[in-house]
Amino acid sequence: MEPTIQTTTPPASTDNILFKGKIQFNGKAGEFFGIWIVNIVLSILTLGIYSAWAKVRTYRYFYGNTHVDNHSFDYLATPMQILKGRILAVIVFIIYSLVVQFLPVIGLLFALGFLFLMPWIINQGLRFNMRMTRHRNIRFAFSGNYGDALINFVLLPIASVFTLYLLMPYALKRIDQYIHENISYGGKPLSVNLKGETYYMAALITIGVTFAGLIGFAIFAGIAGVAMSFNGLDTNSLNFSTLLFPVLMAVMYIGMLTLVSGIYQSIIRNHILNSSEFEDIASFKSDLKPAAYGFLLFTNAVAIIFTLGLAYPWTKIRKAHLLAAATEVTIYTGALTLMDTVQEQQSSFAEEAANVFDIDISLT
Repeated sequence: MEPTIQTTTPPASTDNILFKGKIQFNGKAGEFFGIWIVNIVLSILTLGIYSAWAKVRTYRYFYGNTHVDNHSFDYLATPMQILKGRILAVIVFIIYSLVVQFLPVIGLLFALGFLFLMPWIINQGLRFNMRMTRHRNIRFAFSGNYGDALINFVLLPIASVFTLYLLMPYALKRIDQYIHENISYGGKPLSVNLKGETYYMAALITIGVTFAGLIGFAIFAGIAGVAMSFNGLDTNSLNFSTLLFPVLMAVMYIGMLTLVSGIYQSIIRNHILNSSEFEDIASFKSDLKPAAYGFLLFTNAVAIIFTLGLAYPWTKIRKAHLLAAATEVTIYTGALTLMDTVQEQQSSFAEEAANVFDIDISLT
């Protein structure tokens, strides 16, 4: 989660400003590599049981190294909370898999029922994640309801299929609006004002870049094929040229995908963060550059592929540094009046169920 966002109309006076500056992320690739490799080894040796401890260690490392006004974030979940929720979620998944395999008709009904259960899982997962996130000893909270989640996460995406996905940018806007406007900090709700036209603009830009990339991809493939034929190279024989060609094609393909992803994600992230605020508490500004972010995603993907995954910790740290450097936070004196209003216990089952069933409930 990225609990940093900015209003487009900040207060004119600076008398009530406690802090204004960039987020500071102090994580180091070498440190996280040590955590990551131990997490993997112990998770394998314990047949996945240690993965709950691995998740908590990872979250606490990134939260603890993210600072706003010299105060770091805290991740409050315990490994046993995660493990219990994960075990329950895995049991449900196994039952579902067996039912689908041996009783297809009942499995279909099970899947339909899960479709209507998904909004509850998403809400509970977000509620758990927010409650387990703390800054300045004040926790975040999530207050979404089932009806709105059903409309935004299920009905609107289904409806977009019948409009040839013309409704999809609007559906994505509604999902982001729903998630962020139900976040609160110390009882103070986050106000959000997202605009559908920004989502359609982002979609059109990414579609245009995709088409341009496909054309360039086809031109390169054609030129390379002609050049190889002209030089009398046998594409069926194994040599440097025939090996280099598919590698270059793969790199170009990865480059196109990461560029498109970087453009869309940066536009939407900037819009969400620049359109939201905790009134009288904090405002935020995001200035994530599409080209820089796309290049980072591209180099990260290439590094992970060519190191067989060993560069993953380095890529995570690079991304966290870039996102932090692109985000400015302004904290106002109203933050001093906040109190921690989140006290009730919350099960991690829904969050882990969302992970097992591959439901993405991450924040922008």
